Amino acid sequence: MRSVSRVVFALTLIGLGVIGLVKGDFGPGWEPVPESIPARQILAYLSDIVYLACGVGLLLQPTTKLAAHVLFIGVLLWLLVLRLPWLVVDPQVNTWWPASSTSIILAAAWMIYASLADDQDGHSPSFFAGGTGVRIGRIMFGLGLIPLGLAHFLYLEATAPLVPAWLIWPVFWSYFTGAAFIAAGLGVIFGILPRLAAALVTLQLFLLTFVVWTPRIIAGTMSAFQWNEFVVSILLTACACVVAESYSETPWFGVGPLKQA
Repeated sequence: MRSVSRVVFALTLIGLGVIGLVKGDFGPGWEPVPESIPARQILAYLSDIVYLACGVGLLLQPTTKLAAHVLFIGVLLWLLVLRLPWLVVDPQVNTWWPASSTSIILAAAWMIYASLADDQDGHSPSFFAGGTGVRIGRIMFGLGLIPLGLAHFLYLEATAPLVPAWLIWPVFWSYFTGAAFIAAGLGVIFGILPRLAAALVTLQLFLLTFVVWTPRIIAGTMSAFQWNEFVVSILLTACACVVAESYSETPWFGVGPLKQA
């Protein structure tokens, strides 16, 4: 039986794949990609097809494991081959922000891959699917959250204006959400109330997605960049939901490193 979080994640992937194919470019979550990348257009269509095919595959019983494997390997390669080298060569917001988002997407793909690994045939689970793999995937999630929090402090002039007027104190809420992202990331990395941290950051992403962007959508004031940010925010919320569910057997107030996947 598929969990709600996995279904939401799969449907989100399908939507992102369709958006990318309609645009004829990389779908939200894969962007940005340098114009100098060889065969960029072909890679864009291939990436969107991965989203679409893996999303559909995760919903269908016969193809669930294959889809999980392909998505995990695809996002892992995207991080290792594109994001991290680009970050090293040109460390700025346009490189560390995509790297952090990709890290969060990879964490969700990793949790699904690990949960579907076949360890019931007498063989030990692989490094990537066993308890160590799950722990590394969760650390990737925590590492991805920290830059999201830092951005609220470093780019206050961009984040504070997004706070709805009815919340009254935009600077306070910008700092609060930034601190919450950082605290959740550290909690997941070091095993300090990790289940609670993952659940609360999922709720925070959900609230930010709709509290910040919905009024602008209704008012019709969204720019193309803001539409992309809205869609990416939905993707990150779905990813966080998957990671949070991986703690279903962990005590809410548990403290300490992972002992079992």
